[in-house]
Order: sequence, then C-alpha cells, then structure tokens
Amino acid sequence: MNRGKDWLDEVRWTAEGLAPVIAQEQSSGRVLMLAWMNHEALALTVETGYAVYWSRSRQRLWRKGEQSGHGQQVKEIRLDCDRDAILLLVEQEGGIACHTGRHHCFFRRLRDRTWETVEPVIRVPDEIYQEKQ
Repeated sequence: MNRGKDWLDEVRWTAEGLAPVIAQEQSSGRVLMLAWMNHEALALTVETGYAVYWSRSRQRLWRKGEQSGHGQQVKEIRLDCDRDAILLLVEQEGGIACHTGRHHCFFRRLRDRTWETVEPVIRVPDEIYQEKQ
C-alpha cells in the first residue's frame, strides 16, 4: 500500500492545481456543499481529520468552520473513477454547512424556470459570524 506523498499525485488536478470536492453528510447521505482543494488542502485534511479547502475567491486555504465554528470532521475520503473529483464523508458540526445559515448549500430548486428557495435558514449569518469575530 502506498503511504508516501505520491498518493496526492494520483489525483488529476486541474491546470490550476485544484480538484472539486463534494462534502456529503455521512449520517444522512445529504450533499452539503461543493468546494475545491489543492495538494496542500488535501494533505492538511488527511493530517488533521477536518476539512480544509482552497478558497478560489480569497486565493488561500480555508479551514471549514474557521469563522463560523461549523467545521467538518472527515470520516472518509474517496476519489472518483476518473481521479478528478474528491468526495468527503463528513460529520457536520453545528448542523450548518452553508454560509447562508442553512444545513447545506443546495437550497434552491428550479421550478418552472424559476429558482425557488426550498430550505430554511437555521441561523442568521450575521449571528454566526459576529460571534467568531
């Protein structure tokens, strides 16, 4: 079994050195969010047991929950058949994965060519992020 650093090289990274990552709640099977990782984020995720992503907007590593307190404890990591997408099976701390204060990020549904919000806000984002400042 390969336990060296080259396990990271088995991932087919984009030209920018990124791979899409789906975070799925282990207990419910619900898809919580889509994010991105680079080599360092994946290595830190394995090392710490908590999800670390690459923020494309901030151009830096982003430890899930660093501001909100809603981290993701990683239970299992999988790589898809093409080796270009990562699946994290996680335990979502605080029950909120989305920065909008919802359980997951996929809260809009297309109906009659209109996006409708179908998931409630669990906690107002201003409350979540104000506590961590």
